[in-house]
Amino acid sequence: MTKKKSFVLRLNPEIYKKLEKWAADEFRSANGQIEWIIDKALKESGRIKKDAPDSEKINEPED
Repeated sequence: MTKKKSFVLRLNPEIYKKLEKWAADEFRSANGQIEWIIDKALKESGRIKKDAPDSEKINEPED
């Protein structure tokens, strides 16, 4: 099981309300929706591998 990092995220109340609605439409929690959005963005930008297990997803920058 992968440990998750907790942190505080401050959002405009209207943005959070829209996020909650979007999450509910896709049967996710607001937290789950944020994780999904970030994961999708990281994959699309090539910053994580698309088909690797979570522990191997991060593409470390080359020196």
